[in-house]
Amino acid sequence: MLQPKRLKYRKRQKGRSLNRKIATKGTTLIHGEVGLRSLESKIIYNREIESAMNELKKRLGKKGRYWLRVFPHLPKTKKPPETRMGGGKGDVDAYVTFVKPGSIIFEASGISLDMLKQALKKAAYKLSIKTQIISRS
Repeated sequence: MLQPKRLKYRKRQKGRSLNRKIATKGTTLIHGEVGLRSLESKIIYNREIESAMNELKKRLGKKGRYWLRVFPHLPKTKKPPETRMGGGKGDVDAYVTFVKPGSIIFEASGISLDMLKQALKKAAYKLSIKTQIISRS
């Protein structure tokens, strides 16, 4: 699973980071020819990113290459079911990342353009946000 190697604090407050503003950083393609851009702001779990990466690996094969542009670095906690209130904060359940509209999630290159678009389309099915496939041209 994708998770940070080390954190200063194991648990973190929720905060109000998920606002509706459009992303200003990470909005252009840097490495690949084709990319997957988010169209809405939402929280993405590490399980979703991992399954999308596995789908990309399977579709691209040995010649294709992909780059992950977002990383789940925020811990998300959850209390066990049927637990009474109190007793402190729950254990870390998963790691998440905030994605704003316009930010690039994946980039890919190395094989034909049609195959790249098909691979990114299959990877987009694994994510819980609306996405758009963009190309360099």
